[in-house]
Order: sequence, then C-alpha cells, then structure tokens
Amino acid sequence: MAALKGKKVIEFAGLAPAPFAGLVLADWGADVIRVDRPETRYIDTLCRHKRSIIVDVKHPDGLRVLRQLIAQADVLIDPFRAGVMERLGLGPDVFHGKDGVNKKLVYARLAGFAHSDQAGA
Repeated sequence: MAALKGKKVIEFAGLAPAPFAGLVLADWGADVIRVDRPETRYIDTLCRHKRSIIVDVKHPDGLRVLRQLIAQADVLIDPFRAGVMERLGLGPDVFHGKDGVNKKLVYARLAGFAHSDQAGA
C-alpha cells in the first residue's frame, strides 16, 4: 500500500498510542522517522517500516536537527504530556504560530496522559 507515499512523518518515541499511529502511517506508505533518545536503543514490533534516529534533545545541535526535520515534515507525532514539547521549543506555535515555519504540519499530540485540566474528571 502506498496511499501515503511521499508524506513525511516525524514520530517521537513514546508510549504505545504514538508508535502505533506511526506504524499505521508507515504501513500506508508514509516515510516515518522515529526519534529515539540516546539512552534508548531497542527495536520493537512497532518500529516496522520506520527509520530511526537518535537525537539528544537536551543539546542545541539535537534541537536544531529536529527543528529542520519538523519544518519539512507533513506530520509530527508527539507522545509527551502537554508542555513537554513547548519546553523543548518544539511546540505547535513554533510551526503553526504567526511566524510558524511549517503551517501545513499536522501536529498530533497522542499522549497517554490526561491534560491537567481534565485530571480527575
């Protein structure tokens, strides 16, 4: 299947909802690049048909590389709690805001955590 051939997806490694979404997109032909942390070097079945890069998001060079990748992507899969990507300087406003560098980006936040406003609801 190649329905998504030519589409570029950046997936940050995380809990099952995000890698599963990336897997489905990869199975449909998207070019999925999984972003792993330096201390995480494992392959699981949810990595099928994906490329992987190891990036230290705490290093300025790592963040520069990620901003460049995301600026050219069609989809970003964010598996983190609300606020994590914003603290890294990779939140939706960087790409969609007034001076956004990739306004066509589909920014998919697939966290397995309730938003703080919804906790306990």
